Amino acid sequence: MATVIGVVNQKGGVGKTTTTVNLGAALAKHGKRTLLIDIDAQSNLTTHLGLGPKEDAEAVEKPLIPEFTIYDVLKGNKELKDVVIHRSDNLDVVPSSLFLSAADLELGGVVGRELILRRALASVMDSYDFVLIDCPPALGLLSLNALAAVNRVVIPVQSEYLALHGVRQLLDTIDQVRGIYNPALVVGGVLICLHDNRKRLARAVSDTIRAYFGDLVFDTVIRSNVALAEAPASGQTIFEYSLKSSGAEDYEALVKEILEDV
Repeated sequence: MATVIGVVNQKGGVGKTTTTVNLGAALAKHGKRTLLIDIDAQSNLTTHLGLGPKEDAEAVEKPLIPEFTIYDVLKGNKELKDVVIHRSDNLDVVPSSLFLSAADLELGGVVGRELILRRALASVMDSYDFVLIDCPPALGLLSLNALAAVNRVVIPVQSEYLALHGVRQLLDTIDQVRGIYNPALVVGGVLICLHDNRKRLARAVSDTIRAYFGDLVFDTVIRSNVALAEAPASGQTIFEYSLKSSGAEDYEALVKEILEDV
């Protein structure tokens, strides 16, 4: 049975997609069969891995997009295993769709709507060692589905004071989901991302995060790194784009922490 991890924070721009992609790539690099699920209507993970709309040299008016996405699964038109795209060795992807932006309205009247993703995962649980879900920057129905389906959550945060308020709210939401839908849900860790140790404020906030959340904070810190910012434009993971970068070093360190803990 796969370990299912949700990468969650209702604040945007904190490194959720970067972490999902590169943690997944690191797990695959360690020989773990890994599935990445993009459940964000912005489809950043899908695009990051080179699977989003692209220009076709022969027919630029026809963008190359996945035929089926997680939207088709949530709507009940496809099983999850039928929308999986093989990306590279040990790394598969379930792409997203802009249609997810209407999911709250379209699924609002469905009985058991909070558990659609959990039920869908049943068709792939024996095929993977890890399933990672990139969640949207909002605590709506899609994020609720993810929290009801995962074993643990990883919470990326920036080294800034506003990050603390968002994480407190998210932890309250996780407690509620645990009590109603998913008793096995645990916080796998708080991950400090986009960290610049040269800045006094970043160091101070990092110390505050560690003091407040204690053992929940990963030892690994994801440093600000140009290669991490550039990799999505080429449709590559950090290990494909710049294996010797500090970003690759940091995600390699993170995966070792997670594998020791799981």
